[in-house]
Amino acid sequence: MKQLDVNLMHPVEQINVIIGRIYSRGMTTTSGGNISIRDKNGDIWITPSGVDKGSLTTKDIMQVKRDGTIVGLHRPSSELPFHRAIYESRPEITAIIHAHPPALVAFSIAGIVPDTKIVPQAHNICGDIGFAPYGTPGSEDLGEKIAFEFKDIRYKAVIMENHGVVLGGTDMMDAYQRFETLEFCCRTIVNAKRLGQVNYLSDEQVSQYVNHLPTNISHFMDIDHPSDERAIRTEMVNIIRRACDQGMMISTYGTVSVRWRGNDFLITPSNVARWDIVPGDIVQIKNGMAEAGKTPSRSVALHQRIYQLNPHINSIICTQSVNLMAHAVSGSKFDVRTIPESWIFLQDVPSIPFGLIYNDVDSVAKMFNHNRVILVENDSVFVTGDKLLSTFDYLEVAEFSANSLVMASSIGSLQPMGDKEIDELRIAFNVK
Repeated sequence: MKQLDVNLMHPVEQINVIIGRIYSRGMTTTSGGNISIRDKNGDIWITPSGVDKGSLTTKDIMQVKRDGTIVGLHRPSSELPFHRAIYESRPEITAIIHAHPPALVAFSIAGIVPDTKIVPQAHNICGDIGFAPYGTPGSEDLGEKIAFEFKDIRYKAVIMENHGVVLGGTDMMDAYQRFETLEFCCRTIVNAKRLGQVNYLSDEQVSQYVNHLPTNISHFMDIDHPSDERAIRTEMVNIIRRACDQGMMISTYGTVSVRWRGNDFLITPSNVARWDIVPGDIVQIKNGMAEAGKTPSRSVALHQRIYQLNPHINSIICTQSVNLMAHAVSGSKFDVRTIPESWIFLQDVPSIPFGLIYNDVDSVAKMFNHNRVILVENDSVFVTGDKLLSTFDYLEVAEFSANSLVMASSIGSLQPMGDKEIDELRIAFNVK
């Protein structure tokens, strides 16, 4: 899928990229949702009315000039009035996304504003969420109600009663990351409630860890990119895109690393949208130092210690897939004794307290001597393996298993395999 470049792409290209992502991820329908960008001339570029979102092209995007003149092949979205109203009330907002993703609609029809303090970065990205009372779609009344909420500068996202959500951003990337993160939060909360309760982070915990970036890491200047190193970069980018496509990683969170030579490794950067990472963004870590001009992912110290203490591990994926995170934020046991494949691939998966991956790196790294997968409460899941593709396979198996557990919770109590069956699997598949 094409990458998003908010600095060089024309508004019609940006809109086309993002509507394609939203549609392919099942976060809008053929006819639902609309996206707009206001350029520096004051013109609004917006998706058309009545055109299939699954096959939209740049030629379909409409231009509404500052004086109201409409340019394009179709009619602009019927929700143009509230896009205009938001832009008028908030000059710093230049991009707007409105859609009907299922989990956000669930909160919309329940009349509840989601609490995003389930993982550190979510509240920082989404901010406080507003709530606009119902208005007829396409009406000036609805525009006024939404604009009223956006006049409160705390809000860049507003739940629309019995309608969906509308989000603004300083550019299209900002708006999309807020949209994707908010839907992730809502899906995680819904699934966690099926399992039990939702454990939210305190304001202090969020502020303590949301900007927990590696500030004391040294950098080296003599950077070399031999063929094997370049191949790893390409493989990492391909796996990251695949994880995003399959809903196991979102643009605002996800770390992948691969051992290169000895304890040197390559790792994803901080503050680069996962959908749009390219090989040149990947950070080389050599002798504990990062290549100059780049900031590695916030868990770089843990990745380094895992490689140092576990020679059998050659790749690590850390992410926030929805069903695994439902277990991580609810405190529910992620019991992989569901089907033989799940246990053979994953074995038992422990859960560790929030913050431990930063406060006690050594003890966490040592856990991977005997554990392939570890859940971190209100934070993430760590998956380790030999080859990167097999590590990704373990992640898929873990997320599928977690999804089955969430579904099973709606049917009845879990009936896991017993110790006898597990012992048989140990013998049959030579599992230690």
